[in-house]
Amino acid sequence: MKCKTILLALFGLLGWAAVNAQTLPRKVSNVEVLNLEGKPARLPYWGEKNLMIFYVDPDRHKQNNDFTVEMEEKHLAEGENLFGFGVMNLADAPMIPNGMARSMARKRTAKNGATVLADQNRVLSESWNLGDCNNQFVLLLVNKEGELVYMHKGVLSEEDIAEFYRVLEPYK
Repeated sequence: MKCKTILLALFGLLGWAAVNAQTLPRKVSNVEVLNLEGKPARLPYWGEKNLMIFYVDPDRHKQNNDFTVEMEEKHLAEGENLFGFGVMNLADAPMIPNGMARSMARKRTAKNGATVLADQNRVLSESWNLGDCNNQFVLLLVNKEGELVYMHKGVLSEEDIAEFYRVLEPYK
């Protein structure tokens, strides 16, 4: 009987933690990941601008490609109050060597001028309680006050994109 009670309490706590982790907005903190040279780097413009972050598993880097190309071509990921950048989730792409992924990103950023960082140890997803991000394109919006105000994992539908633009509007 005591074992059942403990197990029920444990499952209840885990369920509460899972629900609580997904509640938005919630406070998050700046984290240290790596730049494309493999050196420690903090998230840029923390507390200065609202941040649009593409947290991408390199195994699924083409997921939402049309959306990211549109954002890039129309300069929608930048502005006086907004800075957009990518963070590669290298921990969830074990078949792609980290150095190779960073090298490929350096070549792309040389062409488009984008900022891309590398997360080799799930620092961002674990620190911010994002849950499982494996094989996911994760779109995040963090305001200047350090609150995660938007998160979407996986393929973005037309409705998801419209919702994101609606949420983004006051943060531009």
